[in-house]
Amino acid sequence: MAATLQEILLAPDTKPQVLADCQALVEQEVSDKSGVSGAAVKVAYKTVSSFAPGYYQGMLKYMLPEMADKLEPFWADFAASGGGGFGDYLAKRGEEVSQALLSITDALAADSDRPVIIKAYGAVRGSAAKHVEIALPRVGELVVKYAG
Repeated sequence: MAATLQEILLAPDTKPQVLADCQALVEQEVSDKSGVSGAAVKVAYKTVSSFAPGYYQGMLKYMLPEMADKLEPFWADFAASGGGGFGDYLAKRGEEVSQALLSITDALAADSDRPVIIKAYGAVRGSAAKHVEIALPRVGELVVKYAG
């Protein structure tokens, strides 16, 4: 039986590298943002980074298992379809994939007791699906780096 994304991405020797790559991906995506919604993302990222140092790294570590779970059905379908790149596959299903991934952060925001985090997330949530969709090719590349 093929290994799941959880087994691949969370393996003790792989997980630290995956987390570092996730952090680099987030930072690259934030850096690439432009326009009004991009400015809001940058402000939110800077606000959280300033008022809660280490928060993003901790959240990535916490969210990685759930992200692997949310991506698993897409990975299985992609593997069964046998063609193209996983990033392209995710991008073609952008709305569905972004909503699956955003369900993780929505739940975290709903359970948070940190006003700065809640406010920053609320400021960017309206455009979050679009930003996640834009990042999906890179997400796919990251997954393939370890699972492909």
